[in-house]
Amino acid sequence: MKIAYSPCPNDTFVFHAWAHGLIPGAPKLDVLYADIDITNRLAAEGTGPEVLKISYAALPWVLKDYALLPCGGALGRGCGPLVLTKNSGSSASDPTQLTGRRVAVPSERSTAYLLFRLWAAQHVPGGVGEIVVMPFHEIMPAVRDGRIDAGLVIHEARFTYPSYNLSLLTDLGNWWESDTGLPIPLGAIIAHRSMDLEALAGWARASVEYAWAHPEASRDYVMQHAQEMNPEVAQAHIDLYVNEFTANLGESGYGAVTTLLERAAKEGLVPQMDYAALLK
Repeated sequence: MKIAYSPCPNDTFVFHAWAHGLIPGAPKLDVLYADIDITNRLAAEGTGPEVLKISYAALPWVLKDYALLPCGGALGRGCGPLVLTKNSGSSASDPTQLTGRRVAVPSERSTAYLLFRLWAAQHVPGGVGEIVVMPFHEIMPAVRDGRIDAGLVIHEARFTYPSYNLSLLTDLGNWWESDTGLPIPLGAIIAHRSMDLEALAGWARASVEYAWAHPEASRDYVMQHAQEMNPEVAQAHIDLYVNEFTANLGESGYGAVTTLLERAAKEGLVPQMDYAALLK
């Protein structure tokens, strides 16, 4: 069976057991390692594998053909995207500095982008200027070098941005949680509706539980794909993004997804969708 997920530590940690044939009864996996922008596009085009990791922000475009699995993905608290600038001192946390400015984002079909646009609508008078899409690993150097006024960053950048001499303008996760009381919906696991969804969810959950029960088993696999990340950062990444919602979305998880997409649809950032399809 074909599956696509990122080489990030949380995904390789979660799917290690399944990918290595350690889940009884689960089909053998043919893994495509791809960044979220690629998997979002594959799902939207209908050309992707049977199972994919995509952004929750991309769900409105794919739910006709794909179903959301209730496990294996990434939601959480204290793990939101950051907006970074070169500014320091008293102006470092002033959102008005973004008015009319160029902001780099990793994708326009990402939860990070939706959160940024929803936050900016409340806090940036007149709105930001140009949105520039670039690979997430290029964003911090671009801000540091003055090619971009601000950057929206994700993943391990929350641990490494000080090394680029950048300042935190806002933590969008903190804003979202204080505004809604809900966790942040980041990465979703979806499966083609022609598949046995209940069985897939069971195998994905078993892989999560194996990872927790045998954390040392996945270490080499995680580091093999960790893109030169050091082991401490990789472990911090796993600790942050693999949590109770990875095993089961639950009521608050589904509530977070629905709230995000409803707000984004009102701002014209995503299409309107049938929210009942999230549960089917």
